Amino acid sequence: GYEELPTAINITWSSINFKTILQWQPKPSGYFYTVEIHGQTSDIKKKCILTADTECDVTDVLRNVKETYTAHILSVVPAEMDRFEEPPYAVSEKFTPYSQTVIGKPEIKTYSQKGSKLNVVFKDPLTPYILPNGSFQSIQDIFQHDLEYKLYYWKDQSSGKKAATTKSHEFELSVDSTKNYCFYVQGVVPSRSENRNGQESMVLCTSVGRSILDEYGAEVFIIGVIAVAVITLAIVLPVVLCKRKKARAAREKEPLNGV
Repeated sequence: GYEELPTAINITWSSINFKTILQWQPKPSGYFYTVEIHGQTSDIKKKCILTADTECDVTDVLRNVKETYTAHILSVVPAEMDRFEEPPYAVSEKFTPYSQTVIGKPEIKTYSQKGSKLNVVFKDPLTPYILPNGSFQSIQDIFQHDLEYKLYYWKDQSSGKKAATTKSHEFELSVDSTKNYCFYVQGVVPSRSENRNGQESMVLCTSVGRSILDEYGAEVFIIGVIAVAVITLAIVLPVVLCKRKKARAAREKEPLNGV
């Protein structure tokens, strides 16, 4: 019977850019799991039927991203399925993709620093959902005006960060034309209470007139000076010693005065 079967524990939702994986424990032995997704206003949908895994990609049944869902993870034995007895199951916490999925890293397409203007162009993260034209829906398509992007930037080798905000896909900032700048971009949904800030893009830096000292730092410069000094000494010292040796030999060959 079903009554002895263990039920799932440690059930978690893991979701980035609306790709959502349900995970749980323990690994089944002698039984299987079936996942049921229950929406507040939608029909029950079954996923990962009779799986021996402890995770299930439920992205495609959460397409109504503003709906709130719970997952029922059933512990089942195939031989028992024809009976009317209900299998034991565990229930997940509630999950609303629109307010809980993590916003992934934006991709920086181009950037340049010309004079006192820093220009950064980036792309939205894409979701797994496909539009009628065959392209992937971006997170901007879903969040619309709820989504904005922040650019954090600072003078290279300094720690004082500044921030700029846009609802487009481009930043144009006034900067010091003699300094290099580093920056990253991050998606933000200000209306959220949790997961408001998305993942940070990779950090990139401009390189206008970078000197060797800026690029590699004072330590490398000092090492270089020491290396030059050592090489110079290695060349000069044998010459000096050789000259002194010859001078000594010459003196020793001179006849002693008064003899």
